[in-house]
Amino acid sequence: MKTTLLHGGRVIDPANSIDAVQDVLVRDGRIAAVGQLLGTPQAAGAELTDCTGRLVVPGLIDTHGHIYQYVTGRFGLNPDLCGVHSGVTTLVDQGGASCITLPGFRNYVINTSHSRVISFISAYLVGGLEGHFYPELYRPECSDVSATVKSALANSDIVKGIKAHAELGGFARWGLDVMKKAAQVGEQTGLPLYIHFGQLWPEPESGGRKVDPDSIFPAVLDLLKPGDVLAHPFSRHPGGFVSLDGEVHPLVSEALARGLKVDVGHGSHFSYKMAAKVLEAGVVPDTLGADMHGYNTSVLAPAGVPEEDEHPDEEHLFTGTSRFSLVSAMVSLMALGLKLEQVIPMATSNAARLLGMSDTLGSLGVGREADITVLSDEAGQWLLRDNEGTEVVAKRMLQPLFCLRAGRRFDATAEILPVPHPL
Repeated sequence: MKTTLLHGGRVIDPANSIDAVQDVLVRDGRIAAVGQLLGTPQAAGAELTDCTGRLVVPGLIDTHGHIYQYVTGRFGLNPDLCGVHSGVTTLVDQGGASCITLPGFRNYVINTSHSRVISFISAYLVGGLEGHFYPELYRPECSDVSATVKSALANSDIVKGIKAHAELGGFARWGLDVMKKAAQVGEQTGLPLYIHFGQLWPEPESGGRKVDPDSIFPAVLDLLKPGDVLAHPFSRHPGGFVSLDGEVHPLVSEALARGLKVDVGHGSHFSYKMAAKVLEAGVVPDTLGADMHGYNTSVLAPAGVPEEDEHPDEEHLFTGTSRFSLVSAMVSLMALGLKLEQVIPMATSNAARLLGMSDTLGSLGVGREADITVLSDEAGQWLLRDNEGTEVVAKRMLQPLFCLRAGRRFDATAEILPVPHPL
């Protein structure tokens, strides 16, 4: 494999406390050196890539993807579409695979993708089989704790967490029963439990119980352990971080004090209004999942999957931007006032720590596999709009240019990448 010198970029490597204009030397798929290297003997003969004016960071890690393509119907995207061809070297599939379908996920997704793919296995037997249309598939009887624990432990090289849902439609049907089983899986595996907050399923038309959305957060909090992950803090749907009175739930600060983590899980639920409230309360997310899927990106449905939504009554769950990426989520947070230096760790070192993979991911340490992302970084003004129609102005625009995955270059050519237009 050739030797490459990424020259003159702003190298930001939070894990190693580096933020400086430097070079990164890649040899045989690994990081050989970081520093002022141009013209030195160790960089002799390297192919030069000029990164002047660009950001050079550890390979980006998307902690919330839906990439069990075909098996999850319209929901599942191609891993490399939102992975290496969007400047992201590692993807975490959130709940696509279950203890039943994990072997297929390993064989047909993980083993065939250029992107590194990790699984947060579903706490439910059906996994992500477009269950947002079929809530009864997610009732307590459809969760097998022992089978899921066994599968997760037997596949510890790829399973790094558990996915579950704490949302209004489920609580109206089954109360806390499903979450109790998911918490048992997390406890017995020792893996982080990643919890979807906010509405996913509509409330039942009849036979359901009346649930106060603000009661969900405290009920779930009592089940969780340090390191578990609260997702969608900026959701526009009830039952999450923001109470019905429009204020941040009083127990959020207690949750953070207990060692729980927060993942953005941007996706269709993201609200600039809610995000401003939560950030104003001092809650800064640990990680930055993009939550892209086939209903909030402009991709064609897989062969045999209808283009039109057959469940129009649930359309409100899946309206979304047509072009989107993990880097777009980074831009959104900076438009809300977070600094670049706060956002980069969310998609690199913090994400690696969440996965228990800091020894292999999220750093430009010498000797490591060369997972590197290169971004453009421009100043100006760009108008951003969420699904509620709220607009904010971004004064800094990042875009993925290319990444190296184990030293191999992939240009950012995905059709889902937005094309920003300055004001």
